[in-house]
Amino acid sequence: MNAFLRIGAILLALAASAGHAAEEHGKADVFVARGVALAWAVARGPTEHATFLVIRVAADPAIFRALSVTGRDPFSQAEHVWLPPTSAPGPLDVRIPRARFGDFPRTELRFYAAMPGSPAAKPELQVFYLGAPDTAPEFDDAARLERYLQERIANSLQR
Repeated sequence: MNAFLRIGAILLALAASAGHAAEEHGKADVFVARGVALAWAVARGPTEHATFLVIRVAADPAIFRALSVTGRDPFSQAEHVWLPPTSAPGPLDVRIPRARFGDFPRTELRFYAAMPGSPAAKPELQVFYLGAPDTAPEFDDAARLERYLQERIANSLQR
């Protein structure tokens, strides 16, 4: 292949990828990427309706200024916003009712370098899960859940 064809192929590949968020498939109860750490757990309540999936999200505000979390039905494409675009100054928890999770089992966490609403606000990173991670532990004690999530995030950031 001559140099002009190679350059043309590279430019086409770059143009095709421009404007698209990097997409990562989360598989385990912990996910780490540049500027982001996630940890999942289950806060078990006295009933199924009082049980929540908890995602602790720690994003570096120097890289990502905002995040959003959406649930999607992969068949109908119906979606539910679990967390609208929100400033990400430090760790925060997203709580999804486990009783409703089956309606929207694809969870999409979108990370933005600019606040949504500004012209440059497009997701830079999207992490998606197809269902809840099987490895996410369940807790019926809020203090143990908090300690677990703090340790999982801290340990993942040390890697």
